[in-house]
Amino acid sequence: MQRRDLFKNVTQAGALVAAAFQNDALLRAQSATQTTFGRPADSVAVDEDFWLNIRHAFTVDRNLINLNNGGVSPSPKIVMETEKRYLEISNMGPSHFMWGVLGPEIETVRRRLAKSFGCDTEEMAITRNASEALEIVQMGMDLKAGDEVLTTNQDYPRMITTWEQRVRREGIVLKQIPFPVPPPSLDDLADRIEKGITAKTKVIHICHITNRSGQIFPVRKICQMARARGIETVVDGAHAFAQFPFTRDELDCDYYGTSLHKWVLAPVGTGFLYVRKEKIGKIWPLMAAGKHMDNNIRKFEEIGTHPASQRNAITEALTFHESIGVERKAARFRYLRKRWSARLRDLPGVKLLTSDDPEMSCGIGLISVDGFKAGDLAKHLLEKHRILVVPTGAQGEYEGLRVTPNVYTTIEEIDTFAEVMEKIIKRGKIA
Repeated sequence: MQRRDLFKNVTQAGALVAAAFQNDALLRAQSATQTTFGRPADSVAVDEDFWLNIRHAFTVDRNLINLNNGGVSPSPKIVMETEKRYLEISNMGPSHFMWGVLGPEIETVRRRLAKSFGCDTEEMAITRNASEALEIVQMGMDLKAGDEVLTTNQDYPRMITTWEQRVRREGIVLKQIPFPVPPPSLDDLADRIEKGITAKTKVIHICHITNRSGQIFPVRKICQMARARGIETVVDGAHAFAQFPFTRDELDCDYYGTSLHKWVLAPVGTGFLYVRKEKIGKIWPLMAAGKHMDNNIRKFEEIGTHPASQRNAITEALTFHESIGVERKAARFRYLRKRWSARLRDLPGVKLLTSDDPEMSCGIGLISVDGFKAGDLAKHLLEKHRILVVPTGAQGEYEGLRVTPNVYTTIEEIDTFAEVMEKIIKRGKIA
């Protein structure tokens, strides 16, 4: 066989394998859902045959029990193959294919994301992550010395750091409200925010769901409270979008930023920013855009040359996500969290710092054990048992292990985590 013929055959075989991966991944998800029509999400949550098909759409290392999907989650095979295909197309002639062919397709991504979030297409900007999305708003707002920004002491550290830079540079005032973990109610959270408001409050910045304990906030109530006082609301949705169901109208916020590489299962380095249409002109972009773009949501995407492959593959991730159904995902996440937490909650020294109320939590769980440092536990779990969790907390208030499974997580993996933790707690030491 001639070398070029061999190369041609290998290339064709590779293409067939790639196509099979793509078709298989999505078909498995779609075929799995066909058997669930009319069934409540709680019933599907415990149907292991359904989730078996979903798991086969992923290529993950099963020798590692990855319970840190809240940091970043693996994408399904079909999403990875799509991203690679776009990258290869770009590389054939970047100035033509990346800008001229793939570039315009971002408008389809924008339309799909806007439809999923429930906003106008012209209110949706594609970003690289939640941090970038939120910093666009945080750094782009016109604030002056003495203006107050109200947030909590458990919002995401990068976002706190951003406001603190404006404190140092311009003299704005940052007020951080503490709250117990878990809080007694959603009304308690809203009341704490309301009591922190003064005549100088210009912005309220809150998490939709906190990254540490998985506490869901009463976003709509807080946003409407703020609007009645002429205060703008920035919502950090990094962990919320696609973890549980909601739409923009259920939030009523002015600005919303999220990452898509967590619960949407999109490529690493993707996110979006929602800006209420009438406020687009008020926000300066992080990287300069022409004056003619003042009221154009796309001014927030003027970041210079960057790959089209990641953002264009978002649509495939959305299709996979919608094939499962966000209600089913949320029910599954709650089931997995309750499965491990129920086994550990009555053991000596255990504190579950995530509420069991489905209005206040979903898939993220935080567990603390008296007498054990969270960092030491996390290190032992990884090095000895190949279980990946995250030590986290609020300094001086609490610490614990954050546990975040995803749709590909098996019951055996959840039970292994619970079993290992149970033995450590009963033994009273890390062996």
